[in-house]
Amino acid sequence: MQCPHYDADRCRSCTLLEIDYPTQVLDKERHVAALLDPVAAAPTWLPAVSSVESGFRNKAKMVVSGTVAEPVLGILDRGGHGVDLTDCGLYPDALQASFGPLAAFVTRANLEPYQVSGTGKRAQQRGELKYLLVTLSPDGELMVRFVLRSQEAIARIRKHLGSLRSEIPALAVASANIQPAHAAVLEGDLEILLTERTTLPMRIDDITLDLRPQSFFQTNTAVATELYRQARAWVDEVDPGSLWDLYCGVGGFALHCAAPGRAVTGIEISAEAVVAASGTVERLRDGDGGERFRDVTFAAGDATAFAVGPQGPGLPEMVIVNPPRRGIGPELADWLEGSGIEHVLYSSCNATTLAKDLAAMPSLRPVRARLLDMFPQTSHYEVLVLLERAAPDLP
Repeated sequence: MQCPHYDADRCRSCTLLEIDYPTQVLDKERHVAALLDPVAAAPTWLPAVSSVESGFRNKAKMVVSGTVAEPVLGILDRGGHGVDLTDCGLYPDALQASFGPLAAFVTRANLEPYQVSGTGKRAQQRGELKYLLVTLSPDGELMVRFVLRSQEAIARIRKHLGSLRSEIPALAVASANIQPAHAAVLEGDLEILLTERTTLPMRIDDITLDLRPQSFFQTNTAVATELYRQARAWVDEVDPGSLWDLYCGVGGFALHCAAPGRAVTGIEISAEAVVAASGTVERLRDGDGGERFRDVTFAAGDATAFAVGPQGPGLPEMVIVNPPRRGIGPELADWLEGSGIEHVLYSSCNATTLAKDLAAMPSLRPVRARLLDMFPQTSHYEVLVLLERAAPDLP
């Protein structure tokens, strides 16, 4: 992928851009194998899932800088100056097409870009609009979130939202997130919906997930589809009667791995994601093949606290974990090691913490693994590992 911003040293986010893509994937395969094989008794590695090299991102996080009259959407360089990335090659055409109307909307609604001048106690904050977060669904609809310093601009956004929807007919969901702190935090707790629609449908094979504004979804829809397909295949092969999906998000793994007669419980710390997942499963129950989802439930809570706490009727036959980059941590790893559960499916976006977690679960041996290149042009990737409890050593 050729990038004028990289060549001009304006943006270096794509750290592997100078390496041809097949070599990137091969290097990632070598990297994850070097991390996992020493602690995982060399599982069987399936061929890696590659991505298209450009236009794969379904979400844009655009820092808003510049002025009301001439807003800049993109990133800040090392000197704190705005860099226009509306033509970034990682974004598909449908996302790129939305940036021009959004920049014009900033001017029309008089949304002053947020900026800080001075340092330390002399630092002064001004402006309201920090980020524009734009998400594209597989069917071409858009969700736009305005990350604001306060609610001061809400009335103006509402006033002019009709004109924005005329310019972007695909705009389905719009909201404002209030993030008042001057800190390296993308968004705040308060989300104000600005449209009647509250969810963006994300169609993945035969499952359409309902994405709410504060819900997480993988940024590469095509590779996420392959991730869920592989998970479903391995879970169906084990065929558990009961399944926990810890760190379930909006229910991607839980819903794809649901089956008639299989009790599935999804646990997620984000209440917003649980609302979305619960709405999805209610809709699926009313559709064709709804029997598959009769025993799927979601609840808000900490994954570790749920697992190690009292669970009433008993343990599941299988567990899926899909933790953030920090991994599942020692407490949950210790619990899984001693639980007696026969199979665990671990989806990881950080192979270093995955290797650490696997070392803490020596009885759960990885039998199969697959790298999925969710993030081309960077060193990041996803890896899915099927763990199976080893038979105890006989004297």
